[in-house]
Amino acid sequence: MMTDDELGFFEEQEEGGKPRKDRRRVKLAVFGLVVLALIGGGVWYGWRQLSGIGDYDDFQGAGETDIVVEVKGGDSTGAIANRLKDDGVVASSRAFVAASEDDNRVRSVQPGYYVMRTKISGKDAVTRIVNPTSRVGNLQIKAGTQFDDITNGTAVTPGVYSLISKASCANLNGKQTCVSVEDLRKTVETANLSALGVPEWAIPDASNSPEPKRRLEGLIMPDVYEVKPGTSAEEVLKKLVADSSARLQSVGMPALADATGFTPYQLLVMGSLVQREAIVGDFGKVSRVTYNRLAKGMKLEYDSTVNYVLDRPSIMTKPEDRAKAGPYNTYANTGLPPTPIAAVSREALEAAAKPVDGTWVFFVRCQKDGTSCFANTLEEHQANVALAEKNDAY
Repeated sequence: MMTDDELGFFEEQEEGGKPRKDRRRVKLAVFGLVVLALIGGGVWYGWRQLSGIGDYDDFQGAGETDIVVEVKGGDSTGAIANRLKDDGVVASSRAFVAASEDDNRVRSVQPGYYVMRTKISGKDAVTRIVNPTSRVGNLQIKAGTQFDDITNGTAVTPGVYSLISKASCANLNGKQTCVSVEDLRKTVETANLSALGVPEWAIPDASNSPEPKRRLEGLIMPDVYEVKPGTSAEEVLKKLVADSSARLQSVGMPALADATGFTPYQLLVMGSLVQREAIVGDFGKVSRVTYNRLAKGMKLEYDSTVNYVLDRPSIMTKPEDRAKAGPYNTYANTGLPPTPIAAVSREALEAAAKPVDGTWVFFVRCQKDGTSCFANTLEEHQANVALAEKNDAY
C-alpha cells in the first residue's frame, strides 16, 4: 500500500524544480472541486425533478383498456400518482403530478374506486379522476335497512342486496359489470360464514337462521362502504363483512353485551328491534320495554317483526298477518326473533345495551313525528292507542 509520503502529499523535496508541497495543494484543490461538482449535480437533479424541469415519460393517445383503480384514505397526490403508474394508467408518476399542478381538484379526490384507462397521458388521468362520473362502487346503507327490498304500494325501498348490486356496477370496456342480487343471496345462503369473515360470536346463531338468506341480517352496520366493481359476490361480501366487523368492534361489540345478561348476537337482535320500532329519542325506553317483557315472559308483540318477513314498512299489522305462523311472529312466539331484522346503528345498539330505567311494558307511536307513548297497564296502553288513532300517528 502506498503511504501519504509516497503519494507526494507530504514531500517537501524539490522535484523538477517544483516543491512537492505545491503539487499536493493542487491535487487537494482538484479533489475538492470534483466533490463540489458531484454535490451540486445531485442537488440540481433533485430540484429539477421536484420543480418539473426536465423530461419525463408520458403516454399519448386514447389509451387501451378500462381499469378500476383504488384511492385509499390519506393518499397524497404522489401516492395516487405512484399507484396509477403501477397500474399502467400513466407512463410515470411525474406525468400525473405535473398535470395535477394545474388542477387543484386533485387534492379533493375522495377514497374509493375510479374507472380509469390504461396508457393515457398525465393530463387525461387528472381529467378522468376528478370527474365525478369516474367514481364507482360507493355504497350507503342507512340504519333500519333490511336485506330484502321493502314494498309500499308501488314504491320500492331498496334493501341491502339491491344496494350492493347497484354499487358493484361499472361500465368497463363497453360492458356493464354487476353482481346480481341472485348471486349475492345465493352466496349468503350457501357460503361458510367463517370464510366470509363473520365474527365468531355471531356464527352459531346466524348459521341456525331458519331462512338462510337472512344469515347476514344485522351484521352489516349502517355506514358508507366501497365496493370494487368487477369482483365476485363472495369477494364483495367478504370485504363488507370485514369492514362492518371493524365498525362493530368500534361500538364495543362483543363486550358491549357483557353486563346485559344476553349474548352479543341477542343484543344485536334487540338493537334491530329498537331501530325499527322507535325514533332515536325513544330508543332507550323501547329497549326497556323489551327487557321488561322478556323478563316477565310476555310476548313482545312487535309489528316490525311481522312486517319483516312480509317486506312491508307499515307500523301496524292486520289481524290476519298476526295470525300467521313463523319464527319472526312475536305475537305468536315468546322471546326474541331468530335474527336481527335490520341494519343496527350505534345508537340503537347502545340503547339495547343500556336501557333507561322504567317499568313500562307497553308502547305505541302516538304522535305524527314518531314519538311513542309508554304505559305500565293495558288500560293506560289502550288510552294511548286511542290518542294515536286521534293523531293519525300510524
